[in-house]
This record gives sequence, C-alpha cells and structure tokens, in this order.
Amino acid sequence: MKFLVNSQSLLKQLQLLSGVLSSNNTLPILDNYLFEINGKELTLSASDLETTMTTRIMIEAKEDGIIAIPAKMLLDTVKSFPEQPLTFTIDPKTFGVEISSDFGKYKLSGQNGEEFPKAPQLDASSHVEMGGDVLSTAINSTLFAAGNDELRPVMSGIFFELNEEFIRFVATDAHRLVRYTRGDAKASAGASFIVPKKPLNLLKSIATSSDSPIKIEFTSSNAMFSFDNVVLSCRLIEGKFPNYQAVIPEENPNKLTIGRLDLLQSIRRVSIFANKTTHQVRLKINGSELTISAEDLDFANEANERLTCSYVGEDMEIGFNSRFLADMLSNINSENVVLEMSASNRAGIIVPAEQVLESEDILMLVMPVMLNN
Repeated sequence: MKFLVNSQSLLKQLQLLSGVLSSNNTLPILDNYLFEINGKELTLSASDLETTMTTRIMIEAKEDGIIAIPAKMLLDTVKSFPEQPLTFTIDPKTFGVEISSDFGKYKLSGQNGEEFPKAPQLDASSHVEMGGDVLSTAINSTLFAAGNDELRPVMSGIFFELNEEFIRFVATDAHRLVRYTRGDAKASAGASFIVPKKPLNLLKSIATSSDSPIKIEFTSSNAMFSFDNVVLSCRLIEGKFPNYQAVIPEENPNKLTIGRLDLLQSIRRVSIFANKTTHQVRLKINGSELTISAEDLDFANEANERLTCSYVGEDMEIGFNSRFLADMLSNINSENVVLEMSASNRAGIIVPAEQVLESEDILMLVMPVMLNN
C-alpha cells in the first residue's frame, strides 16, 4: 500500500486531531493515528474511547488500505519538514511504515488498523444545526464556569437545552453559573443533554473557522458534531443537570452599572493582595462610589481602589471570589456591565449593560463569600 500526500496538508490535520490524544490510554492502539484510504480520500482518526475525531484530505493513491501509525512520532516527523510531497509505503504483512521525503527515508512500525476502536454509530438520532460562530461563542462564554469535581460529573460539562424558540447553554460549579441563550438558533423539538469539557475545548478552537453550519446529532448516550471535513463524536455525561433556574434570584433591587474593563482591571490589581486561599475581594458601595479592597492578614498585605459608578439601591458591602469575578468580566463583550444584588449573603448577578447581539442573552451568577469583619 502506497500513497502521496502534501506535508503541510497532513500536518494541519494531524495537529487538529492531536487534542484528542490522551497520555494515559488504556489501549496501546489509541496512541496511534488511524489512516484509512478509500479511493483518493484519506480519513484520519484519533480517539481516547470517550471522544473520537475524524478528518479527511485528498491524496494520491492506487489502492485502498488501513493502518495505525504512532501519533507522537509521526507528528514530530511531519512537523520538521518544509512544504513538500511525502510518500508513505506500508507493508501490509508487518505493518512497517516507510516515509520518503526530499531529504531521505524514515521507518517506523505501525499496527493493524482493524484493531482501532470504531466510533459509535448514532442510530435513530435527533439533530439540530447552528453556525460555527454561534457554537464557538456559546462554548467560550460558558465553559470556564463548569466544575472539576469528579463526585459531581453532571456539573463538569455544558448543559445544552434545545427547544423551538431558542438554544440555551448552561454551566455551573455550584459557586458560579453562566446561562447563555441564542434566539437565532432553534430546534424542531425539545431536548437536553450534557456534553463533557474535552470535546467542547476541541470544538471551540475549530468551530469558529467553519464556513458551513455545524450539524449536531445526539442520542441519549452520544453526540456527534459534523462540519466541513471534520466529525467529532463523544459520549455524553449521564445524569440530571441541577435545576439552574431555581438558584437565580428573581428580585434584585440593588443595581450597580460600571465600565467592564475598569472593574476587571481594578479587581485584577487588588486581588494580588488578597488571601491566597479565599481570593476574597470586598465591594463596598456608597452612593455613586465603589470601593474595592482586599487583605491578607497573615502577611499584612492590603489594597483598595475607588471607582465611580451608577448605583440604584441601598448602600451595601459584599465579598466575592476575585477569580470568579475576573473570569466572568473577561467573558462578556459589552462595554458596561450591571451587577444586580439583593443582600450580602445572596448571589450576585452580572449582565451586560448594553445588548451586543440582538439574539443573544447572557446571565452570570456568582455566590458571595462571607466577609471577615
């Protein structure tokens, strides 16, 4: 079996798939890329059993075939070439692989491609389509708030909620929550599922560049995202997502409006002086003046800054984890934000002050931390 491929085209596909590779695979064959030749088309796959990704490129070949080639070695080799044609010659008996370039020849031993685990087939699946930019923005706006607690796996991904009016994406780790809704993406029927972090991280970097809409197919246990020449399938997280609507407070009479960047930069500076365990910053609102302060009593470090703001409500003092606030403010696009609060021991809500996109609705919730007076 022999085929000819452009080194840069191959490298682009291998790098795309490299995010799927895991360093602690249970099956040794998963440390390989799977090469499948069908006519003039080469299908490349990588898998860690939970997530499988395939991509296709055109090549010159005379016969069909299948081979698994060691991923790290192949990637490092192809990376080192300038753009040129590469000839792969595979011995079907020994699974030996020989790569010929303008510089010389390189031999490595592959494995039987037939032993590579097959991606799950989605029978009787439902599907929905949305633009690559919509999906990418939704993932970027929510994924940072998903949890890492292995004991609560349902919180370690993004909850997709589909219906005929909108598609909603929700992530929470019990200390913060992000709800992102798009009115310009709709489904023909109601459905919901939880997608794990790994496939979402892979998607957010490649979905933006997609010219064609992304087709999402799903069953009760798996989901498949297909666009351009890429197909990414993953196992869904089993379990019931928490009732997120119940934790969003309805009545928030105290509303603070302020420049997003001013607040973000101030929190970043002040938080350097905060306690390294709690990362607590204190917001004290007095009329149209906001004082942001932090202290670390163990090392006698403290900092405070004053900002002008527009405020409606009673004067109050509230503590938050500075990391959570910084993450949230970094993932909102508007020039100004509104921080809505009801009491110093109730969750605060951050929303954009002005609508950036008409079809977009974003709400971020953050739980307060107890102030040590």
